[in-house]
Amino acid sequence: MLGINGPEFLLLLIIGLLVIGPSRLPEYTQKLANIVKEVRRMASGAREQIKEEVGIDIDEVDWKKYDPRQYDPRRIIKEALLEDDTKPVSTGAPAAVSTAAVSTAAAATAVAEHRPARPVERLPEGEPAPFDAEAT
Repeated sequence: MLGINGPEFLLLLIIGLLVIGPSRLPEYTQKLANIVKEVRRMASGAREQIKEEVGIDIDEVDWKKYDPRQYDPRRIIKEALLEDDTKPVSTGAPAAVSTAAVSTAAAATAVAEHRPARPVERLPEGEPAPFDAEAT
């Protein structure tokens, strides 16, 4: 709480009571009570507004599900690395895999054949590369 421990808070409270004085103390306690009531009223109004707009009750939400402390990055990475991506292989699967690899290579070759050739422009020997002062 703002870096104030118990004894410091009590000392500030006693100093505040001495500064306010016994004559104005009931007035300030009434103001504090009114502020607390207003804050509670605003909080319940916000709760009702959220319930109307979102359609769920805040008390029904499982807040543990959204707690970021439950997500340990080391555990998540470990599970992702140890996750078995391969599916069970049957006796006919190696032929299917090799056929898929061949068809993938053929598709890549077909795409490369239909791709227009881009000419590579080279600078003459000794000419510096163009420099754009606005780009850097």
